Amino acid sequence: MTHDLERTTVAVVGAGPTGLLLAGDLAHAGVDVTVLEQRDTESNLTRAFGVHARTLEHLDARGLADEVVASGAPVERLSLFDHLRIDLSTLPTRFPFLLITPQYNVEKVLEKRAVAAGVRILRGTRVTGLRQDADGVELTTGGAPLRADYVVGADGVHSVVREALGLPFPGRSVLTSIMLADVRLADPPPDVLAVNAVGDGFAFVAPFGDGWHRIFAWDRRRQLPDTAPVTLDDIREVTRRALGTDFGLQEARWMSRFHSDERQAPHYRVGRVFLAGDAAHVHSPAGGQGMNTGLQDAANLSWKLAAAAQGRAPDGLLDTYEGERHPVGRLVLRSSGAIIRMAMVRSRAGRLARNLVGGAALRLPPVARKVAGTVSGIGIDYPGAPRAQDVSLADSRRLYEVLRGGRFVLLAPEAARPALAGRHDRVELAPPADTTVPWTLVRPDAHIAWRGGPDTLGPALSQQLRPAAIG
Repeated sequence: MTHDLERTTVAVVGAGPTGLLLAGDLAHAGVDVTVLEQRDTESNLTRAFGVHARTLEHLDARGLADEVVASGAPVERLSLFDHLRIDLSTLPTRFPFLLITPQYNVEKVLEKRAVAAGVRILRGTRVTGLRQDADGVELTTGGAPLRADYVVGADGVHSVVREALGLPFPGRSVLTSIMLADVRLADPPPDVLAVNAVGDGFAFVAPFGDGWHRIFAWDRRRQLPDTAPVTLDDIREVTRRALGTDFGLQEARWMSRFHSDERQAPHYRVGRVFLAGDAAHVHSPAGGQGMNTGLQDAANLSWKLAAAAQGRAPDGLLDTYEGERHPVGRLVLRSSGAIIRMAMVRSRAGRLARNLVGGAALRLPPVARKVAGTVSGIGIDYPGAPRAQDVSLADSRRLYEVLRGGRFVLLAPEAARPALAGRHDRVELAPPADTTVPWTLVRPDAHIAWRGGPDTLGPALSQQLRPAAIG
């Protein structure tokens, strides 16, 4: 509870993946952070099973990717329906695959890092409202109020923070009565994933890695309220229809229903309060982009918020969070929505046309690269700030290893070192192994802030790293 803690620099509401990555980054940068989580204990409930390549790059820039990769299984071709596949194997990244691992494995790694960095996680603390003024934000909870300089709402689709700000959450339900079950299978799928749609239903089977599997199943013929019970026979029937078998489904330890919405808040920032993850945007599970988009929100916001909280950046830098991430949220809504609508095509003729056109399009290299880049996040750039590739360095390290310091990184030869005088706490020089690589200033979130030559380095550093401003 918050009775013995009345002030913090940044309060993060929600201890899911988005909130934990953000909090860990802030604490690593030396910012005082408190996470408020209404759950008394860690939850084993997980709906996300996929970690995409761009998210793995962000985890790599924090020294966490190898541990997360070890917890799951890579899939180089993402199945959609009726044998349509998105090929991820040629992505220009160290992680050319979708990693199948339950969300709680990601949360566990992020929480360990956050706690080690000094984050306070207050479980069983429910935020009921907030009010802000020019100097800070006051959160009301079940105990004493908590005062913070900044607040980030990472508290999910039913965000109390978003509601307290009075922000609408326009959109609609795209799928209702999706059944979930954790089951044991006598004859598990031969591939890591099993997924297919047949017009009046779909099924998705993914492993937890401990002998249990998660099944998502949707039946157009039986649209029931979220509160309606689920039976093993319900799951069996839809799974057989979509996948041709129920894989010898034997028992379930948990079953439920939920509905999937497509919604996005009109703003991600209101004064000193920010929204991230599902509090800012939700969409269909198609493509497995939900958790990933939230984690990428956090990676974009964390370094900017740390700089502002420590007086090293103007207020305008914080506006770039919404400016860069809101369009990405809109793009994910469109792309995941397109996949789920194609999966739901009901008529046989429509499905044949979908497969013919979709299959032909995905055989065209430019289309295949565009689709894989969008779903994986590798192809998503910000205006004037493209993604930085993980180049090799002269000292045998990689760029993303150097980014673990949480600073800007200057890819340039040793001759650039004098230009960094007085800025070594903010930027690290990293000479690339390939001397033809242009001089490049990389932001802490692995996006390029500037690229040029020695004659424009000084002005670029002054713009990006001056005491009163970054970015």
